[in-house]
This record gives sequence, C-alpha cells and structure tokens, in this order.
Amino acid sequence: MKYRAEIDGLRALAVLPVIFFHAGFEFFNGGFVGVDIFFVISGYLITTIIISEMAEDNFSIVNFYERRARRILPALFFVMAACLPFAWLWFLPSDLKDFGQSLVAVSIFSSNILFWIEGGYFGTATELKPLIHTWSLAVEEQYYILFPIFLMLTWKLGIKWILILLSIIFLISLGVAEWGAYNSPSGAFFLLPTRGWEILVGVFAAFYLNYNTHLKSHTINQVLSLLGFGMISYSIIAFNETTPFPSLYTLIPTIGTGLLILYAVPKTYAHKLLSMKFIVGIGLISYSTYLWHQPLLAFTKYRVLGEPSDLNLIILCAASLVIAWFSWKFVEMPFRSKTKVSRRSIFKFALIFTLFFSVTGLWLHNNNGALEYYPKEKQKILVNFINPSAYVNKRHKQIRLLEFSKSNDKNDILIIGDSHSEDLVNAVFEAGLNNDMEFSSYYIPVGCGVLFVRDKKDREATNLNCQREDGSFFNNDLQIQMSLADEVWIISSWTQRDLIYMSKSIENIKTINKNIKLFGTKNFGTPSSKWYNTVDIDDWSSAIFDDSDKSKYATISKVNNDLSNISKSLSVEFFNTQHLICRGEAFCSNYIDGNIISYDGTHLTKHGAKILGLSLKNELNKNNRLKD
Repeated sequence: MKYRAEIDGLRALAVLPVIFFHAGFEFFNGGFVGVDIFFVISGYLITTIIISEMAEDNFSIVNFYERRARRILPALFFVMAACLPFAWLWFLPSDLKDFGQSLVAVSIFSSNILFWIEGGYFGTATELKPLIHTWSLAVEEQYYILFPIFLMLTWKLGIKWILILLSIIFLISLGVAEWGAYNSPSGAFFLLPTRGWEILVGVFAAFYLNYNTHLKSHTINQVLSLLGFGMISYSIIAFNETTPFPSLYTLIPTIGTGLLILYAVPKTYAHKLLSMKFIVGIGLISYSTYLWHQPLLAFTKYRVLGEPSDLNLIILCAASLVIAWFSWKFVEMPFRSKTKVSRRSIFKFALIFTLFFSVTGLWLHNNNGALEYYPKEKQKILVNFINPSAYVNKRHKQIRLLEFSKSNDKNDILIIGDSHSEDLVNAVFEAGLNNDMEFSSYYIPVGCGVLFVRDKKDREATNLNCQREDGSFFNNDLQIQMSLADEVWIISSWTQRDLIYMSKSIENIKTINKNIKLFGTKNFGTPSSKWYNTVDIDDWSSAIFDDSDKSKYATISKVNNDLSNISKSLSVEFFNTQHLICRGEAFCSNYIDGNIISYDGTHLTKHGAKILGLSLKNELNKNNRLKD
C-alpha cells in the first residue's frame, strides 16, 4: 500500500480535537467527532490492505490479527500498566472497583459495552475515568472480528455483490443510529451496530480507490477536499454534547473525512495542509496520543481541588504529545518490527497481559476496590459509594405495581415518582413502616415528569422513551392501582417549573383517589473533590460534607414552601422531605450520626433512608395515621 502523508495529517486532525474536547475547551465542544474521523480512516486503511491481499490471493486471517495485535496491544497495555499504580494510590474503593471492571473490559475489547451499561459518555463522572476513551478501540476490534470473515465468505460473489451487501448494512446501521440517538442515546453512542456505518464510509472509499484512480480535475479535487475539510471543521466547532450522536448529523464529519481521503490529492490546499511535516508528525503518534491524553486528564482532575486551570490543561495536552512520542518510539515501533518481535512472541505477549489485567481487574472488582485495606471507621463511610444504585432501586423494583393483599387490614399505599420515590420506598422499609402498611410503587423516569397533566411538553425530554407523549402516564394498570390504594404518595426531584402544573395535577389524581400525600424535594450537598482527594482526613463531619454554598438550599426551600402552600389550598397533606431528614432544619450536613446520608447529594444511602423513614414514622404516629 502506497504511503499517503495526508492520511497521517488527517489523523492529527482527528486526535487534537478529541484532546481539547476532553480538556474542556469550549471552542472544541464538538471535538468528540475526532473519533468518527478515526473510524473512517481505519475503515479505509484496513480495507485497502485486505482487498489488495485478497485480490492477489494471499490474504491470511492469522496475519491480519497479528498486524492488529502489533498495532494495538503494546501501547494499550503500556498505558494500562502505567495507570495501575496511580489508580491504586489515589482512587477510593468505589472508583478503584470501577477501574478494575474497565481493566477486564479493555483487555477483551468490550469496554464500549461496559461504559454503555454504566451510563453516558458526557458528564463529570466519565471525565474521571482513565480508560473511558478505549470504547472506540473496542468498537473497531469488534468490527474487525467480523469484517474479514464477511469478505472471505462473500469474495467469490464479486465486488458488485459485496458492495450491495455492505450498502444494505450501511443503511440499516445508519437507520438504527438515527433511531437510537433519540430513543437510546447511550447505547447508540457506544455500540457497534450504530457505529459500524461510520467505518463503512472508509470501506467504500477503499473500494473506490482500489479500482479507480483519483479524479484528474484539479478544480473538482480542490473544491471537494476543501468541502470535506470544512465539514469536519464545522462539526468540531458547531456540535456539542446536546447534538444527537451518532445520527444523521454524524454524516457531516464522516462524509467530510471520506471527501478528504478521496480528493485531498497533491497540489490541493487540503493536501498541502495535511502533509505539513509538523501535522504529519502528530498524526504518526496519534494512536499513542489518543491513549495517553485521557489518563493524564482524568488523574489530574481526580486529584486537583476543583477544575484545573486553562494553563494546566494546556500543559497536560502538550504532555500527552511528549509522552506519546516516547510511547510511539520505544513501544509501538519495536513491536511492529517482525525482526525484533516474532509472531509467537506477540501472541504470547497478548495472552500474558490479557490474563494479567483480567485477573487484576477481577480482583479489584471482587474485593470492592481493596476496601478491606482501610480502617474500619472509614470502611463504614466508603462502602456507601460502591454500587450505590443497586441499593437505591432494588426494593422499588420488587414492589412495582405489586398487587395489594386482601387478607389483611393494613393501609395500602401506592408510591409514585422518579428516583426520589426509590429513596422513599427504602425509607419506609428501613423504618419498618411496611409492618403497618402495604406498599406498591410506580416509577416515572426523570425528565418525563411526575405530573398528571397533558399540557407539560416543555418538561418532556426528547431523548427519553416516555410512556405517553402528553406525560400523563394514566395507563390502565396505574389507574387500577391508584383506585385500589388507600393513599397515593407522590414524590419527585421537583423544580420551580413543576409548580405551574401542580394544582391541576393533584386535581386530576383526585378524580381517581382523593387521599394524597405530597412529598417535597431534597439535597444535602454533593461530596466535593476535596473529599475525594483527602482520604486521610480525621474529621469527616467538618472537613467533607459541610456545603458553604447555601443558594441551592434557598432554592429547595422555596420549592418546598410553595408545595406546602399548594397542598394546603387543595387539602392535601404535605411532608417536607428535606426537613424530615435534617430534623426540622432547612439544610444539614451530608454526615449525620457517624455516616453519610447521601452518596451524591440527593439519593439516600441506607443510613439516610433510615433517618427519613424514622422521621416520617414519627410524623405519622403524631397524626395517628398508623394502625395498631
């Protein structure tokens, strides 16, 4: 395959925006499209090699995977090994456990599946994951498990039929991506079925150039290559985390990359720019740069109190290039040489380190991030951060639309709401209220709105699969359960905007069940970066969770006060959830009675749920609401 310097330049155009995006520079809000550029380049280069060898009848699947192992694994394992000691020294058990899971997933090229299960790509939590960026490697390697086999099975059909089949796959993949961007955005972002079409853009470019020459018209080449460069530039500048992705929007950077591959020929402006020695140099080390930049940024953000300054971020970006050069020079290049590293050695190397990282990761996962190495009093605190959602939603799921028993005289309570309703369910069970009452639950995703009105489209989230477009959620099962319940308890992460619809919502509910209890919202301050970085502190209560910013408490107090007034006007009993937990106060520390009450500032730990439950039980006893 003839070397094209402009392709390395294109790699630089891909990696730099990704680095600047992860660093947080606003001008590069769409810098994540660099990954899409990489997908197209990869599809072009690898397909060119495969079909050239197949045309000469000397393609070997073993040789293919040997080349992939030499290209991908040494630098990847080097970065993973470098991350291990820093994760061990700096990460708290919950994060170290997650890191262990990522070690296993990266080793077997399934990290995209892991990060899909864990949540989305955009957000503060993902910024602190050193290996989050390896999802794209997993997508590529999953693709290259299937693609050579596909070509081997279809090669005798001829190029025409191969392209027809690939076109069908392309359209299906693009269609699923467009649907997924609005209905399952996390899955669409991370998984191969919605990303495969991007690699196929490069595949089609490879087929075209393998059987055709570049266009001879300088003017057309000039215009189309500049158009491609402009499409990529526009994506980097104009896109942001709210852009549905991947979707039809993704055609802009991917088609732009395809145009550069096809038309950035010598003497065009795009070719001259991409062939500049400095740009090509960055492209040559782009793989190592991509691998190194995220761990540098993640570990720094994890350790620094607050966000790093712009100067520090620039230094980190520059450092990733410097370290990448050493990685390329002394790790990548030696392993690519068959004279220095034999096939047997590269496969043995791959097996040994895959086993090492898998075993290490499993150990970290099974041992809760080495939690046992902390003093007992700190284990009590730190355990709250290990897979907290498993505790939060478990009971709620168990009793969702659970039929009320007819064999007892307990009050039948239906709890409706978003994730705050999961906290309330845990609270009533921790306080033993389930001994006096029978509970059933119904979950409404945050963003869909826990409001029983039609005119509320401004609250609807476009990327959530809400049950009804009008948000009413008055389906038959829920209506039946509401009519059977003695009382309906409603709770949500209410905002000021929700209050516009609150009166009408309660009136609608009363048409089915007149006995309503309304619960307010809550917040206790998110454990700060100061907490994450001061593992050895002695006074947890004063040094960690006291939040000096009272503005959010003022907002919560106003919402709860307004809810209270609305409840009085409609003769509905109101419980101020914040006051129940803070024992009558408008706000309180996240650290009460020797343990934390919330792992993220709003959702309750077992300790927090028990405090809420006991306070609620006390209020119900005052009002003689519990049966003897």
